[in-house]
Amino acid sequence: MAHVGALPKVHRYVTAHNAKGEAVFSDKFDEESKMKANDDGIAFALSYTTKGFPVSMTDDEDYEVYDKFLKEPPGLVVSGGTVLRHVDIPPGVACAMHRTVSLDYGCVLEGEVELLLDSGEKRLMKRGDVAIQRGTMHQWINPSKTEWTRMLFVLQPSQPLKIGSETFGENLAGMAGVRSSD
Repeated sequence: MAHVGALPKVHRYVTAHNAKGEAVFSDKFDEESKMKANDDGIAFALSYTTKGFPVSMTDDEDYEVYDKFLKEPPGLVVSGGTVLRHVDIPPGVACAMHRTVSLDYGCVLEGEVELLLDSGEKRLMKRGDVAIQRGTMHQWINPSKTEWTRMLFVLQPSQPLKIGSETFGENLAGMAGVRSSD
């Protein structure tokens, strides 16, 4: 299940300011967001992260936060911050059914993906479609036998979900290569 060349490289361009206060492109980070495959073949790229609200960009404080997370990757969610992540799903592969304590925007960039909820409801998402994931148990499935899927996720932490007297926390169900969130 080769990943190299299956989808185009992800380029992300981080902006900055020069000494005159003019907008420029930063050279602090490589412009290629590196995809790293887990044991199940699903590949992740940590394309940016923040910590704290509102985000402080003075003296490039946000760069320091992101640089730290590049060296020690976070779980799926960063407590008190945001995560921008690209995810490539091989043909015929599904991640584990899971829940995060976050509000997520998941957009299909390439291919198609099935979003399956623990109730059994599902939707087939195509290029340009977006899911607003609100702390639900869900699974991403690439239904194609030949084509890869690429998604872009923006995750922000939320309060733990409460329904009646029950509180729902993070449930990663042993997702390959994914550690618990902070």
